[in-house]
Amino acid sequence: MKRALISVSDKNGIVPFAEKLVELGVEIISTGGTKAAFEQAGVPVTGIEAVTEFPEMLDGRVKTLHPAIHGGLLARRDTAEHMEAIAAHDIKPIDLVIVNLYPFQETIQKPGVTLEEAIENIDIGGPSMLRSAAKNYAAVTVVVDTADYDTVLTELQEHGATTFETRQRLAAKVFRHTAAYDALIAEYLTDITGETFPEKVTLTYNRKQVLRYGENPHQDAAFYTEPRAVENSISAAKQLHGKELSYNNIRDADAALKIASEFKEPVAVAVKHMNPCGVGVGETIEEAYLKAYEADEISIFGGIVALNKEVDAKTAEHMSKIFLEIIIAPSFSEAGFAILAKKKNIRLLTVPFAGNVEGFEKTSVNGGLLIQANDALVEDTTSYEVVTEKQPTNSEMKALLAQWKIVKHVKSNAIVVGSDKQTLGIGAGQMNRIGSALIALEQAGEKAKGAVLASDAFFPMDDTVEAAAKAGITAIIQPGGSIKDKESIAMADKYGISMVLTHVRHFKH
Repeated sequence: MKRALISVSDKNGIVPFAEKLVELGVEIISTGGTKAAFEQAGVPVTGIEAVTEFPEMLDGRVKTLHPAIHGGLLARRDTAEHMEAIAAHDIKPIDLVIVNLYPFQETIQKPGVTLEEAIENIDIGGPSMLRSAAKNYAAVTVVVDTADYDTVLTELQEHGATTFETRQRLAAKVFRHTAAYDALIAEYLTDITGETFPEKVTLTYNRKQVLRYGENPHQDAAFYTEPRAVENSISAAKQLHGKELSYNNIRDADAALKIASEFKEPVAVAVKHMNPCGVGVGETIEEAYLKAYEADEISIFGGIVALNKEVDAKTAEHMSKIFLEIIIAPSFSEAGFAILAKKKNIRLLTVPFAGNVEGFEKTSVNGGLLIQANDALVEDTTSYEVVTEKQPTNSEMKALLAQWKIVKHVKSNAIVVGSDKQTLGIGAGQMNRIGSALIALEQAGEKAKGAVLASDAFFPMDDTVEAAAKAGITAIIQPGGSIKDKESIAMADKYGISMVLTHVRHFKH
């Protein structure tokens, strides 16, 4: 190895690395700020202009886009014609490329960043050099990640060259890196143009964690996050205590966080297997948790709990009495944290609660991807329609609105029975609506008397309304839209209960 081209935005560790290269007899070529850093540290360096015999131009936009650079990167060492061609033009091979790119992601995440600033942080020369070097990995070593400095240096010190396997692995990393870089730029500009579903979608994610396993122990899994993940998301959560999250933990925590984000008043949400098993609302977070616990004292065991207010000592004391996998909250008081942290394995996570945000969710299917807008619709309650002879009382309406927020997060067919303070029964994922209703009503038991019922979609028949009325339900909220709406309304009138139509459906498969 004789020549290395180094041009980095992240200069962490680059000077000592370059010093070791010089000790091995490697000539270093560099540009701009990297060259200045080497000169300041006393590292021998050759400026890019000395190689290209052409000055940087266009405010540095053009400096490495030159045959003297790319010829030295792309020439095949095993092809005589290639070597003769570069020799004829006095181009010397470049054996090692160390480049990381303009900080585009960091730039667009800055508050108030302008489009001009974003555009100027789109790297052109860097990806071009990386791709040229990676294409010719049979002969050229290319490094885009500071974590690979030690591996490359060790091989050079021990063998005078890197192995083919290392060069191939690093080249694959380069193409992943440049593809992700371009995907982020494409996403940013597509958002600006307002295209919702462009003809091509290129997604990029960063690996956050290799998981012990997936849904089941025989399934390998990893957790990847979006580069621009919203703050109030499980991917941006900070873990303060406990063992690593599992695949199922992450999915359940995501579901709990989404439900808790629906409420401004203190709320506690317990989730098992992607469905809420108990939701409580209170004047304090302690009251909210106790309501959630009382909603289903059996199912909450081993569950995930999300709370939208700080966990204080009193609440923590109650929660410490049972086994919980995860607790998510915007914060924990010092005393509250101390109480819960006595449990070695419980995961304590913090995340800001800012309400459910607009955006898009992605669902994979074999051979494809479904993309749809998040179900973050802000509904106009003044458009809701009371269609029965009996009008809901103020307390009933309050309860209906609370349960309507919850039922949208329950797997369809979804039925939720509850009051304005808590869920009392939840029926989820049944193949017919009456099946979900009977589960919810049975769970509620005697507490169904005087409670309300929410349905995520219309009633195809009047049997659910009749079952609810016989159980003591006094008010129902549902979207409406069935060809048999009149029959359901008539059944409600028969039993003297009120029914509100929202004209909005909330299926969740």
